[in-house]
Amino acid sequence: MSGKIFTPTNQKLLTNVVVVKLKKGGKRFEIACYKNKIVAWRNKIEKNIEEVLQTDTVFTNVSRGDVAKASDLRNVFKTDDLTKICTEILEKGEFQLSEKERQTALNAKFTEIASTISTMCINPTTQRPYPVSIVEQAMKDAHVSVKPTKSAKQQALEIITLLKESIPLERVKMKIKITMNMSDAKKCRDQIKKLFLSIETEDNDGQFQIVGLSEPGHYKQLAEMVGKHSRGKGMCEVVGVEDVAESAVF
Repeated sequence: MSGKIFTPTNQKLLTNVVVVKLKKGGKRFEIACYKNKIVAWRNKIEKNIEEVLQTDTVFTNVSRGDVAKASDLRNVFKTDDLTKICTEILEKGEFQLSEKERQTALNAKFTEIASTISTMCINPTTQRPYPVSIVEQAMKDAHVSVKPTKSAKQQALEIITLLKESIPLERVKMKIKITMNMSDAKKCRDQIKKLFLSIETEDNDGQFQIVGLSEPGHYKQLAEMVGKHSRGKGMCEVVGVEDVAESAVF
């Protein structure tokens, strides 16, 4: 008898992985991912799925190397495209990290949130952004709890309101450019201008175009107004932010 170990063709053994599991259509599907990439994918930092997957093979059990049947994948996911199937499992599936890996990921997310807030906000007294270290300390003092499954930007927007209770903080103003046909602009021009804090340029020759600073919270309202009155033909775009000092010295 040969001393070689026979591995069935429907088995593929992988090691040192994070397994993402999804139950769908009464069956279990698993994919093997790199430990340092799965959290980055969920946080929208890593966008290349090839950097996340160890293999695009879909398993029923990664630890045993049991590969899912093509017929089951087709019946459950309604496609033969393995990238689409893996993407759905990545986005909807569950996975576990060790306590050390989980803490490392949380610490990285905490710093990313602080960095995002530092970029989005300024100290209204100095008109300068806070250093990331100052934001991190304010977050610690406010007992901020980081949510691993929510993006840094989402959490930053929520935490800014909380931090305003302890430190002077306000959002950097957006520089917004709006372009519309003059006939459409006549219906909403005055309403649009009321949502600008200051106007840099305004052109009413042939078409209506305005560039100025507005509160970040007004962007959605402006975009909806432009879209409604121009029937989707106008443009409302963020072209920059107000000029502030790049760094502060405390």
